[in-house]
Amino acid sequence: MPNPILVELVLSVAERSQLEAWARRPKSAQALALRSRIVLAAAEGLGNTQVGEQLGISRATVGKWRQRFVADRLDGLLDEPRPGRPRTLSDEQVEAVITRTLETTPSGATHWSTRSLAAELGLSQSAVSRIWRAFALAPHRQESWKLSKDPLFVAKVRDVVGLYLDPPERAVVLCVDEKSQIQALDRTAPIFPMMPGVPARASHDYKRAGTSSLYAALDLTTGKVIGALHARHRAIEFKKFLATIDAQVPPDLAVHVVLDNASTHKTPTIKRWLAAHPRFVLHFTPTSSSWLNLVERWFGELTTKKLRRGTHRSVRELNTDIRNWIKTWNDNPRPYVWTKTADQILQAITRYCTRINDSRH
Repeated sequence: MPNPILVELVLSVAERSQLEAWARRPKSAQALALRSRIVLAAAEGLGNTQVGEQLGISRATVGKWRQRFVADRLDGLLDEPRPGRPRTLSDEQVEAVITRTLETTPSGATHWSTRSLAAELGLSQSAVSRIWRAFALAPHRQESWKLSKDPLFVAKVRDVVGLYLDPPERAVVLCVDEKSQIQALDRTAPIFPMMPGVPARASHDYKRAGTSSLYAALDLTTGKVIGALHARHRAIEFKKFLATIDAQVPPDLAVHVVLDNASTHKTPTIKRWLAAHPRFVLHFTPTSSSWLNLVERWFGELTTKKLRRGTHRSVRELNTDIRNWIKTWNDNPRPYVWTKTADQILQAITRYCTRINDSRH
């Protein structure tokens, strides 16, 4: 029999349905799920001790949530606001920070800092900082961008991305470009090694020993790179690199080359060479769209992992270092996987342009 000192729990159909839904929570809101199971068990006529033993909790806990439900029904099972420091910033102050940040600039500066805006609005620097973080505002940051004005932009994006996502059979797809004017630099003083608490230190000045230009072709499928180093980057050097590619790619495969619109890629000499080698098919990226050429991603790794902090006393030493890095890469190549479709790219550009226009920037 039910304990006569306990208030009888009678659930409506809607309450039982909601409690059963809360009780089935597999991961989230486990506290709410337990409270729901307490009430459901109590509604079956079980006493507090029996419910506690069934659910593995204390009798006092069962009694607490039984009473809360009797008093406030479903709302009684939800967490009450926790005590804490009262809010010190009004909605008007938050709005003022956001409006000033987005729509004005301080006198004598190009952007607000947390301290300058705090002084302007009579707030603390930490308050402005919290508001900026909450609304993802970062006035100190600026990124660069450039929208291609190529009249064939859409067609070229669809061509190149289609090649990435669905490469043709019995063909190799190569992303080709040149990294020109790589400087052989040597520091004017020895580099101090890293120590606990102290990073490696290099002198800010350096000595130039000449430049080199790297032509690279990244295989879309395998990630391997064909590279060639030259003192200059003219059409004649590009023609030599095409011949290098021709010699290294099996003769029974077509060669699809993704490359930019540099003038050295379109000279009469290059056109004659391509006419004599019909298995080569060129796919030009839109102007100002180097992000569409995957070899640029590989150039970025070369720069950060080898060139930026490297020291070379001669061009010969620089070239040797680059060749060794390419060999190391090809021993364990890591192909880049393109995932975005042409439609997704074009829709993202459209959304961004619309957003900028709507904001009146």
